[in-house]
Amino acid sequence: MAERHVPLQDLRNIGIIAHIDAGKTTITEAILYRTGLSHKIGLVHEGDTTTDWMEQERERGITITSAAVTAFWRDHKINLIDTPGHIDFTAEVERSLRVLDGAVVIFDGKMGVEAQSETVWRQANKYKVPRICFINKINQTGGDFYKSLDSIHRRLTKNALPIHLPIGFEKEINGVVDLVDMKSYTYTDYSDHQLVIGEIPADMLDKAKHARSLLVEAAVEADDALFERFLDKGEDSITVDELRVALRKRVLAGDFYLVTGGDGRGVAVEKILDLVVEYLPSPLNVDAIWGHDPKTGAEIQRKPDVKEPLSSLAFKIATDPFVGKLIFVRVYSGKMEAGSYVLNTTTGEKERIGRIVRMHADKRVDIESIDAGDIAAVVGLKGTFTGMTLSDITHPITLESITFPDPPVSIAVEPKTKADQEKMGVALQRLAEEDPTFRVKTNEETGQTIMSGMGELHLDILIDRMRREFNVEANIGEPQVAFRESIKGNSDVQGKHIKQSGGRGQYGDVWIKFEPNEPGKGFEFIDAIKGGVVPQEYRKPIEAGVRETLEGGVIAGYPVVDVKATLYDGSYHDVDSSEIAFKLAGSLAARDGIKKAKPILLEPIMRVEVTTPEEFMGDVIGDLNSRRGRIDSMEDLNAGAKLIKAMVPLSNMFGYTGDIRSMSQGRAASTMELALYEEVPPNVAQEIIEKRSSK
Repeated sequence: MAERHVPLQDLRNIGIIAHIDAGKTTITEAILYRTGLSHKIGLVHEGDTTTDWMEQERERGITITSAAVTAFWRDHKINLIDTPGHIDFTAEVERSLRVLDGAVVIFDGKMGVEAQSETVWRQANKYKVPRICFINKINQTGGDFYKSLDSIHRRLTKNALPIHLPIGFEKEINGVVDLVDMKSYTYTDYSDHQLVIGEIPADMLDKAKHARSLLVEAAVEADDALFERFLDKGEDSITVDELRVALRKRVLAGDFYLVTGGDGRGVAVEKILDLVVEYLPSPLNVDAIWGHDPKTGAEIQRKPDVKEPLSSLAFKIATDPFVGKLIFVRVYSGKMEAGSYVLNTTTGEKERIGRIVRMHADKRVDIESIDAGDIAAVVGLKGTFTGMTLSDITHPITLESITFPDPPVSIAVEPKTKADQEKMGVALQRLAEEDPTFRVKTNEETGQTIMSGMGELHLDILIDRMRREFNVEANIGEPQVAFRESIKGNSDVQGKHIKQSGGRGQYGDVWIKFEPNEPGKGFEFIDAIKGGVVPQEYRKPIEAGVRETLEGGVIAGYPVVDVKATLYDGSYHDVDSSEIAFKLAGSLAARDGIKKAKPILLEPIMRVEVTTPEEFMGDVIGDLNSRRGRIDSMEDLNAGAKLIKAMVPLSNMFGYTGDIRSMSQGRAASTMELALYEEVPPNVAQEIIEKRSSK
């Protein structure tokens, strides 16, 4: 199968992002069907979709990993990434948005804007990704385009205007009115092979004219000359082509969004594809990428041009059962060729590009090279992981990496048999390579292996993958919370290490001030030594001693965070002082200083959002209060549902998904994400410390 080349302005790198269950995967399926990549539309509930190809995805009916597919529409090439909607896999969305130029945001027309819709919207804002909105499922009972549009205006942005209006209501939906060319596009059945173009239904004409006026008014803001003409001669002076160009300018600016809607299963996705091609950016519409020289730190710019030196970012790792480790890369400049050598500027190592493959979900097509602006997967890179830069060897550049939050939930895992032990090590290493929010460490005291992830579902699926893909049977402990320690007060302490036992002794003496740092700032070490009371070569070991002690915890064995340590005095001995003596002195000062500076325990607080029918609202709120939750707000949603927003300690939220289902006859749903760390109430802190010390 020959690779089809298209000019750079005809390439689109887009993601499909949404709340869980809004219909992203089904729409991706319909796009693949419509563009001729598959011969039927796979259905999530039947487990035969193309992009949800992992067994766990098909069984649970959710997307876990971002699948990448390439499709062609109207002579444009579209690299499409279907991202997960569940909050536990938010990092998958984050790393996809980092390398995408545009996005299609899907909303469930029955629910409007949901909790995770807000999260992915914020993520897209962070990366300044232009997007269009599709309100899905408006053909179903309770589906309402206008109510959902209203929820976008209330909860996300006022700058979202329809470019299409749906024809019909609920089950009668059979097409859209296009407000640009003022034509209707209809179908009799979602599996029709093409839309029928016709005149706007008479009963919709006034509504369509009003909506078009608002659209034109917003579009002309993109062009001063157009705006002047609009004011002088009115809406009719703007041609259809001028309107399209102006709307594209507004969308590319990243603060204006076009909205469409319909039944996302079939022929209606033609209109989504048209919007992607007409209004979302090509790599040429995106600012040139900036990085820095790994040796000098100087800033370097790279344009999306094959003539420029190679710069590319690895944004995802996947383990393929047939070819091994696949590295998904976005090439920003230059050309990456199979068989060539590149420099991993993050590690400083050279890597050889083995095969390059174009991905169609879990199927692969070999290609010779990836040009600037394009996305594909590379086989054969051993030392490259998520967020690393691959660049030209003679013109090195390091691009900004992708940052991920620390995972708040941990479980202990141990192999069931001796045979499982070795396999488990390999499995955990592979899974950790793929997923930057999954961490593995060994508890020094107990020898247990501790897995940390973003939530219970995240860890549950990783255990399941370990069993199926790597044949590892394991015993799983209870979920544990990642507590932290910090301080509220100040202290000023001496750390002195003296040992004299014949021969050369050990001598290290330091004075360090400890004080709270800003929340989220972590540990900061300040060297304020004047003169030579502590020689320069001993100051790094002092910092290392303090840092190691804080990492191991002081009051309950949890890492100490958000602390500032200022080294300001000390003394040394010409003969007996050494790096190790000063490291131990720093460690002693840290242990004593934290204990004297009003130490506190911090716990992860989750931002919890619950969607529930009104009749269960009282039970849901009462239950959240009993979990030490604080209710922040309550809002009305479509169809008599309520949205409750609360902040609740993670330690009280294990098993919540099951509890809320039984409380609401299976009709309420919730999402959780880490919001911040907060001080644990003293009575609860005492219990936690006692429990830790008894282990």
